[in-house]
Amino acid sequence: TAGQSQIKPVLVAVIKTPDALCENCKTRIEAYLKRYDGVQEATVNFRKGETKVKYITDRINIEDIKTAIANCGYDADDVPAAEDAYKRLPQSCKKFEDGGKHPKPKTTSPQPQQ
Repeated sequence: TAGQSQIKPVLVAVIKTPDALCENCKTRIEAYLKRYDGVQEATVNFRKGETKVKYITDRINIEDIKTAIANCGYDADDVPAAEDAYKRLPQSCKKFEDGGKHPKPKTTSPQPQQ
């Protein structure tokens, strides 16, 4: 008998995670996402504030991945962090406005017009 291999559609998504700004945040999100069936690879770039996720589309979808990141305590694109998970984050990983150690967000000042 001939075995048939099924090709599963794999996508790569880049999700904005602006509050993941240190090595601890990176480790926490990557470890959390890798527990989900269908997530093949998760890489957090905390310098850019984004998370790249490679996933199998018939096992998990992008909204579930964003929700998983939010359940880990971080904002993910348009999905806000789950409040209870955010409260459990170490102080060093919380937002500046909440007394955390993450740098204050940069505000862009308007450029002078000439």
